[in-house]
Amino acid sequence: MCGRYMITSAPEAMRQLFDWFEKPNFPPRHNIAPTQPVPIVILDGGKRRFMLVRWGLVPSWAKEMPQSLLINARAETIAEKPSFRGSFRHRRALMPADGFYEWKAEGKGPKQPYVIRRVDRAPFAMAALWDNWMPADGSEIDSCAVVTCEANETLSPVHHRMPVILDQKDWEKWLDPATPPKELQALMRPAPADLLDAQPVSTRINRVANDDPGLLDPVVKTAEPPPEKPRAKKPAKDTRQMGLF
Repeated sequence: MCGRYMITSAPEAMRQLFDWFEKPNFPPRHNIAPTQPVPIVILDGGKRRFMLVRWGLVPSWAKEMPQSLLINARAETIAEKPSFRGSFRHRRALMPADGFYEWKAEGKGPKQPYVIRRVDRAPFAMAALWDNWMPADGSEIDSCAVVTCEANETLSPVHHRMPVILDQKDWEKWLDPATPPKELQALMRPAPADLLDAQPVSTRINRVANDDPGLLDPVVKTAEPPPEKPRAKKPAKDTRQMGLF
């Protein structure tokens, strides 16, 4: 799954890369969490548009806010699940990112967080879905979910799932509502193993309030000391009386 990510590139650099029309100004974020506002890119009238939406999809047909957060949509079932199939057909989006985080269970202690980024540290696009929900009070909520797939060889030692990271040449195909489902399915595959790397970082990332560049400081994992060898026991002192013969 993908439960935290970051956007650290400058807004203008992101705008030039994703070619959206608006000129938003947003600060670098190192610890973006579900339910927070996140930027996505959609296709509207043949042009790419920037939108701020809630991370945690609320289907347009929902009568109330879902009790569980729909932050991820599995590529394997995205076309059949009622929560996602409408958005998969008509409302696909790009989710700009500079990296994301995953946690690995290591022994009996707390899980070790890892930051996953491109090897060249360039921004990338995660495949996403979005929808518009109108609750009973008449307000509107735009929301999104990240599409996930099986992890590649690089990330599988950390976690068995990863976001679908779209190649830049496929961005337009993913956004285009006319793209056939069969072609979309072909895009929802693990990223090449040599595209990303994973580095252990501090457990400070676990607290949403922590949002600073220090979260990316690498954690040096030291090797465990070898177990001590048991000391040889000294032979017991012989207290028996020695005989003359």
